[in-house]
Amino acid sequence: MSFSSRSGSARDLSLPAALARDIEQAGYYPALVCDVVGNSLAGDEVVSHVVHQETTFDHDTVRRHVTVLVLTPTRLLVAHADDHTDDGNPVATATATTESVPLSGIRGVMLTHVVAEPERYRPGGLGHEVTVTIGWGSVSRVDLLPATCGDPNCDADHGYEGTLTADDISVRISAVADGDAALRQAMAFAHALQMSTAR
Repeated sequence: MSFSSRSGSARDLSLPAALARDIEQAGYYPALVCDVVGNSLAGDEVVSHVVHQETTFDHDTVRRHVTVLVLTPTRLLVAHADDHTDDGNPVATATATTESVPLSGIRGVMLTHVVAEPERYRPGGLGHEVTVTIGWGSVSRVDLLPATCGDPNCDADHGYEGTLTADDISVRISAVADGDAALRQAMAFAHALQMSTAR
């Protein structure tokens, strides 16, 4: 599928078959998500990708959400699509947002492995769950805690200490919930992104 821009040139919105298939399998308004990702990708080569669908429960409301991360030779494309509730509007609504981040702007890629029964770990396993955290400086979080001197009987005010964390996006993939193939794909995506940003 393609459309004509104001300049008269056409942009290719079609996605590579593997990316389109993964968006379809996620099952969250795949036609919308494919179009939004294709529009932002605009024909760029896809080096690697990961698609993660997640369902959350908020009181008596079920909310669905999909995140698509696409690595190209020059940028990271981040797409989110969510259910959007508006009390004044009885019609179901979804919002879809994309962000394009130059690879030179990515400050860090963190990969956290969760391993059950680590005493029985076998080389090459890398765990049953992985969280991919990517920071590029758009969002920073400060965690503050009261500072202590280590003396349990001390009641003096030692101020606060904290950590500043840049985690613009975090995607958690579990072999139990998402399958082994999704876990391997998430790790492959993280490694490709780490290599691309290290150059």
